[in-house]
Amino acid sequence: MSDPTRTSQSTRHATGPAGAAARTPAAAVAPTVRRPLAAAVRALITATALTGLALAALRFPDPPRLLADFTLQANLAAALGFAFSAHRAWTGRRPVSPRLTGALLVFLTLAALTHHLTPPTSTTSPLLATATPLGALADWLLLTAPRTFRLPYAWQWPLYPLLHLSLTTFLSSPPRPLSTTLTIATAACLLPLITIAIDQVRPAPPLHRNRISPTGISPLK
Repeated sequence: MSDPTRTSQSTRHATGPAGAAARTPAAAVAPTVRRPLAAAVRALITATALTGLALAALRFPDPPRLLADFTLQANLAAALGFAFSAHRAWTGRRPVSPRLTGALLVFLTLAALTHHLTPPTSTTSPLLATATPLGALADWLLLTAPRTFRLPYAWQWPLYPLLHLSLTTFLSSPPRPLSTTLTIATAACLLPLITIAIDQVRPAPPLHRNRISPTGISPLK
C-alpha cells in the first residue's frame, strides 16, 4: 500500500512550477479561515486587562509590589496571551495551544477566588479580579472547541500558582492566615481538574464547520 504522506519518485524529481506545486503540502494551500468574532472578543479582553493594569499602576506606583501581585501577573499574562490569540484569529492562523489558554483561564480564575478570599488590596480592581476572568471564561465556553485540554495539564498548571503562594505567604504583612493559604492551595490544585472535566463534557459552540475537512473540524479558537 502506498503511503500518502510520501512524495512519489516522479513528483520528487519534477521541476518547474508543476513540480513545486506537487511538492507543496496540502496544509500549506488550505484556505485561511478568519474568525473576526473571536478576534474582537479577545481584543476586548486584552484591553480590559491593560486598562486594569494601568489603573493599578496609577493608584499604586510601586513597581516591585505591583509585579509581585499574582492578580496583576495573571492579567499581564492574559493581556499578552489574548492579544496573540486575537491576532491569530483575525489572520486565520493556527490557534494558540490549549496548554497556554487553559493556564491563563486557571490563573485568572484563581486570582478572582483569591481576591474574594483575602482582604482586597490597593493594587486590585474589579477589572482585574472580575471582568478579565469573566471574559476569559466566556471566550473558553463560547468560542473554543471542547475536549482540547489534556490530563497532564492538571499538574502543570498549578506549579506556578503554588510556587508564588509559597513565596508570598510568609512575606505578606500582616501574615496570611494558614487557613486561607490552605484554601488557596487547594483551589489551585482542584481548579485544573475541574476545568479539564468540564472541557470533556461541554458541548461544542454552534459555529460553522469547515466545509473542506471530511472530519468536520470546526475552525474554533
